[in-house]
Amino acid sequence: MTKISGTALQEHLETLLEVTAFPPPAAFAQSALWKDPDVYAEADADPQAWWDRHARDLHWHHPWDTVLDWSDKPFAKWFVGGKINAAYNCVDRHVEAGRGDRVAFYWRGEEGEEQTLTYSWLHAQVQRAANALVDLGVRPGDVVGIYLPMIPEVVVAMLACARIGAPHNVVFGGFSVESVRERLEESHAKVLITADGARRRGKVHQIKQEIDTVTSSLPDLEHVLVVRRTSVNCPMAAGRDVDWDDALAAANPLAPIQAFDAEHPLFILYTSGSTAKPKGILHTTGGYLVGVAHTTKYIFDLRPETDVFWCSADVGWVTGHSYIVYGPLLNGATSVMYEGAPDYPHRAIWWETVERYKVSIFYTAPTAVRACMSWGAEEPNKHDLSSLRLLGSVGEPINPKAWLWYREVIGGGNCPIIDTWWQTETGQIMIAPVPGITAAKPGCAMRPLPGIKADVVDPDGNPITEGQGLLVLRRPWPGMLRTLYNEPERFVRTYWSRFGPDTYLVGDAARIDADGDIWILGRTDDVINVSGHRLSTAEVESAIVSHPKVAESAVVAQHDEITGQAIVAFVTPVEGTETEGMDHELRDHVAEMIGKLARPKRIIWTYDLPKTRSGKIMRRLLRDIAAGRDLGDVTTLRDPAVMDQLRKLIAERGDSED
Repeated sequence: MTKISGTALQEHLETLLEVTAFPPPAAFAQSALWKDPDVYAEADADPQAWWDRHARDLHWHHPWDTVLDWSDKPFAKWFVGGKINAAYNCVDRHVEAGRGDRVAFYWRGEEGEEQTLTYSWLHAQVQRAANALVDLGVRPGDVVGIYLPMIPEVVVAMLACARIGAPHNVVFGGFSVESVRERLEESHAKVLITADGARRRGKVHQIKQEIDTVTSSLPDLEHVLVVRRTSVNCPMAAGRDVDWDDALAAANPLAPIQAFDAEHPLFILYTSGSTAKPKGILHTTGGYLVGVAHTTKYIFDLRPETDVFWCSADVGWVTGHSYIVYGPLLNGATSVMYEGAPDYPHRAIWWETVERYKVSIFYTAPTAVRACMSWGAEEPNKHDLSSLRLLGSVGEPINPKAWLWYREVIGGGNCPIIDTWWQTETGQIMIAPVPGITAAKPGCAMRPLPGIKADVVDPDGNPITEGQGLLVLRRPWPGMLRTLYNEPERFVRTYWSRFGPDTYLVGDAARIDADGDIWILGRTDDVINVSGHRLSTAEVESAIVSHPKVAESAVVAQHDEITGQAIVAFVTPVEGTETEGMDHELRDHVAEMIGKLARPKRIIWTYDLPKTRSGKIMRRLLRDIAAGRDLGDVTTLRDPAVMDQLRKLIAERGDSED
């Protein structure tokens, strides 16, 4: 399509909102890896045979005896008896097959630095790093903490751990040192791999110096490996701290492969909660590798010989684990890895990067899409994005307006949009359109993937054929978490107790439509009860951002003496929009889209929302600021100054509806 912007684009999107479903482009469907709808029936007829067949795409040092042992529900075991090594599958086998010169990553730093990392380079670095860890006393089963920016060493560190059977515990680089301390303490990490500093929006932030304030309280921590990213001075404790480059230079360059049991722990990844302590999600090796290799290949229709894959997430989140590191490397793909934010050093940096590396598959979050919308189509229109052939969405429900903008402006109307639903706990994509088969509905997650069984149920666990309820998973899947680290009782209580050990409670509300397609409505604790009526925050947010003058919104609940709870909407307008007098217009728009009950009692117009560096909106902080509670540490935010502006706006506006 011809590149358009401004009023013409808004009119075009308004027209497209009338379209209920978008089939895959004919040329894409004709050549897709999956183009026959019978794959659903095939997988459902014999799920274990389905996973058995796809597991054979990996290299196993010893074959499995049993695909699934589900005798001790809900503690699953996959590919029982099988022996496998994750690093061998990600790197060695590609080098041995003669593909060592293939690019594994195009890495781009925040200041424009570039590195081209081949599979041979990874092979050499991972072996040395693995031996460096062994030299520090790390043995199979020992946990290694990783607290690094988005630099090549973070991938090397993860694969080095996997090579020697040491579960890695990656902590998001934007978390505070107290969060790092808590996660290292809970996992009894023996070694921490970190950096001297990190580059964030042109500034250098001390990391090692901050880490030193908490490491003394970690009795299990024996060594700290320090990557020199910024060359800032940092203290190095004799006998404990080791320079990364020195350690790799001194290490044996050859690290023999050891085959581990399919159920050997691969990594722990902690999910944070607003009240309870973080949950240590434990993933094991064989099943997780099968799940992410399979979904990367088929859900993104990946062609390793020709595609350039870019997942814009941070490695500190499960999306980065599964679809920056393990999934693409297992398939021998070429990926892009970018260190910086989507608007630094300028707002077109993503699209400049797509053009530079000829990215063909792009996977990002709805929050990022909406931010790009607010900056205008002029930014992507400056660049040639014709290399793109598939676009993906991850992290939260994407509203129809953003879905269409993504399709039309970034994809030129020619790319399937793969809106994926999954969790840290699931390890792999669970619900999504299949790009060569599905006529996708804007904002709809669509159907469970072949081999996955999901239902929308009522509070008693009975399936709903049409309407709103709770999302559940009815069948084990290879990438599933095995337990919560050192908390098996909490694992059972959190996920498997409400409807029994055969049914995994997702924690998301969902709606199933007349066609049997699933719409994710958000977390069940993200529901606002107004005068006895339960309203999904995601649904209200979607209605707000469908207004042509709105770029982004986050909705939270606030206590109300009359209605029980009231809706507070934090709204970012499209750049250049005058918001004076807009409150009534927006409330009327929401009333028209959902009903009068959904009208926000308070609307706070803001230039930005509190987000982590990966773009996740921190709704907990919005709830706290709306209620006048103490916010605590906000240093993990991408822009902490946002909270000062919001405090001021709250004080000025008061509590009353206009």
